[in-house]
Amino acid sequence: MENCDRRAFLHRRTNRIGVNAEAEAAAADRFPAWSVPETKELLAIREALDRRFSEMKQNRMLWISVAGKMKAKGFNRNDEQCKCKWKNLVTRYKGCETMDPKAFKQQFPFYDDLHAIFTARMQKNWWIEPENRAKDSKRKATIERLSSEDPKRGKRRREEDERSNLKEIMKGFVEREKEMERQWREAFRVREEERRLKEKEWRMKMEGLEREKMMTWIMWREKDAERREREEARALNTHAFISALLRSFT
Repeated sequence: MENCDRRAFLHRRTNRIGVNAEAEAAAADRFPAWSVPETKELLAIREALDRRFSEMKQNRMLWISVAGKMKAKGFNRNDEQCKCKWKNLVTRYKGCETMDPKAFKQQFPFYDDLHAIFTARMQKNWWIEPENRAKDSKRKATIERLSSEDPKRGKRRREEDERSNLKEIMKGFVEREKEMERQWREAFRVREEERRLKEKEWRMKMEGLEREKMMTWIMWREKDAERREREEARALNTHAFISALLRSFT
């Protein structure tokens, strides 16, 4: 009975992976297919920003930054394409939990890259949790010590702690504001660079059209001059023939 349930579960997971593959195929019809080097570069950039992604709930500016770094590497992808590709990769990676890793790696060449990202994330969380527990223990010990001290002194210490906490909160708020401003400036720089590239492309195109127009005008002038020369030569020949004919009659 357990084997039957396991086979049914694996069948459902395999069907979900097939649905994800169909979704990727549909996305490929709308956008150019991702190459292996392009996907590797996306994973490398996303790994470097993984901590910031985990700290920020609104991460659209981070995806814009990812797209800017991709363009700097020569891959023209916008933030929505990078985000969609990342979600598809994560979905495929999670789909291999109940499958043979060796067999899945042959079908999914980015397994090791994603595994390294999630392993590093888990290790960071393991380091953070003991630090948080240590801070909580220290805070509780401070509260207990203050409660056993003189009430006025304890009140004064509590006020000092509140001011210190307020300073830390304000410091964190200022740092987040600076980070958001930096991200905005980065996104503005990316958009400005795109605008300059498009303007440069437009100017080059207009210069090409102007040169083509000039060449056409020069060719027309040359052909018109040739036509006039032929007409003048034809008129001279006609005049000479008529003169010779009249002299023959006289």
